[in-house]
Amino acid sequence: MRSRLVPPIVLLLLLVILQWQLWNGRGSVRDVSQLQTKLAEQKEANAKATVTNERLASEVNDLKVGLEMVEERARQELGMVKPNEVFVQVTR
Repeated sequence: MRSRLVPPIVLLLLLVILQWQLWNGRGSVRDVSQLQTKLAEQKEANAKATVTNERLASEVNDLKVGLEMVEERARQELGMVKPNEVFVQVTR
């Protein structure tokens, strides 16, 4: 009688251990869910950084190629005025 109970008890114990590992151990369902959330957040941050990098690369290229961009920024940020030019500022 005792020998007939040992295999089911061992199998039940193994099942409990495996279920605990699945739900609470390393690589559990909860861990995978958290990692998927972090991955989605990181992908979003990477997409934003890519857009920013592309914009900055374009601006650097414009600054290397032509002086028009330099002149435009100097006018906007520093108030540059060419000789014989009248500067008019409109405020709203």
